[in-house]
Amino acid sequence: MPVDYSKWNKIEVSDDEDDTHPNIDTPSLFKWRHEARVQRMEEMEKKKKAVEEEKRKVEAKLKEVKERVEREEKDGGDNLDELRKTLNEVEKNAAEVSAKKAAVDKEERSQPLNVDTLSKPGFSKSVINTAPLKKEVLTEEEKEKRMKKFVKENEKLIKEYGMIRKFDDSKRFLMDGNTHLACDETANYLVIWCLDLEMEEKRDLMEHVAHQCICMQYLLELAKQLDTDPRACISSFFTKIQIADQDYKNAFYSELDAFKERIRKRAAEKIAEAMEEERQERLGPGGLDPMEVFEALPEKMKDCFEKQDIPMLQQVIKELPEEEARYHMKRCVDSGLWVPSKEDPGTSTEDGFVKKDDEDEAPENEEEVYSEVK
Repeated sequence: MPVDYSKWNKIEVSDDEDDTHPNIDTPSLFKWRHEARVQRMEEMEKKKKAVEEEKRKVEAKLKEVKERVEREEKDGGDNLDELRKTLNEVEKNAAEVSAKKAAVDKEERSQPLNVDTLSKPGFSKSVINTAPLKKEVLTEEEKEKRMKKFVKENEKLIKEYGMIRKFDDSKRFLMDGNTHLACDETANYLVIWCLDLEMEEKRDLMEHVAHQCICMQYLLELAKQLDTDPRACISSFFTKIQIADQDYKNAFYSELDAFKERIRKRAAEKIAEAMEEERQERLGPGGLDPMEVFEALPEKMKDCFEKQDIPMLQQVIKELPEEEARYHMKRCVDSGLWVPSKEDPGTSTEDGFVKKDDEDEAPENEEEVYSEVK
């Protein structure tokens, strides 16, 4: 269907006029034109109101006369002819008023567009008539206690809310006796839940709950801006988010994507922190990680430690070059994989080998001594 652009042929905008003569005071000219336009608009408004009032009166008169005619016909009165004559006159008058209104409407439509009539508001905002929110100042300890108590009492409901997807369903769930969930404690729990889900590699479920988390955070932010109780904003938020302009929706989903990215990043950091903490707990007396040391051992030595076979380990050490054997044994001692015998003063606590005398070297077939294989 072709678009009719004819309505844009006449546009009257004061600050979009052609250039005026240099000798003419342009600001004053624009001001006069604006005042004249406003005056014409006021006169047109008066015409509209007058004809609408006249139409209202004649319609009321027409209704009254029709009712009298109907009663007279029913009762068989003597004034029926006179009333019908009056009815015809009123109907004729009503037709004239309708024509007059149509002429006024046509005249209004023919008026040039201007800055006051070019656009109209897209929608009006809702004003929530509620008492201002009473702010509480709590210590960190009090906040923690409140959070634990709230979660203990409402964890099942919070998770049920977190599994919802549609805006209308979320609104219905919260308004149906669960308005108390519209609070910081719910938002905080959902953040922690998202983090746990990501660490458990349940990414799809994390992204699902993240949507509900951002909804709650937006609702709380709306209440903060209005300085009112979040419970009073539940219906308004979930209704407005669905009919909001595209920029607002883009901002919402952009924040959702950013939140999910922050969750993924923080989950990776926490996993790395947990692994490092576990590694620190594993470190042996020399500060080495037994797992890392074990992986670096020759295959035959690995086999000895896995089987915890001490004679086999002694044989493998004998077969290795002394320097290489001492290197691996020292790392085993430092990581706690190999605990040298403390009862034998002739055993080195560094690598478990028998100590050599400063003057006389030990026999080549001297065996190393240790007490335990970890």
